[in-house]
Amino acid sequence: MDQVSTRGRIIEVVGEVVSNKMNKTISVKIFRMVRHEKYSKYLKKASVFKAHDEKNEAKIGDTVKIHETRPMSKTKRWALSEIIEKAKV
Repeated sequence: MDQVSTRGRIIEVVGEVVSNKMNKTISVKIFRMVRHEKYSKYLKKASVFKAHDEKNEAKIGDTVKIHETRPMSKTKRWALSEIIEKAKV
């Protein structure tokens, strides 16, 4: 019997490429909304993730989708899924 088993849900996020200077690695900036405990105001928080880009195809300004993967280096735990929108030159 051939059964495909997954290890859990795939975590995917969408962000913007802020750096592609490294070989096969891009830096992706992700924004999320966080509610302040006391004042109940929503704040925009940003995080930068390093993602694996096997073909070096993502450029600065591109909107990309990345997914969580096994650790590939000290700081790289994400991989490029797809390029959603190319940067306007």
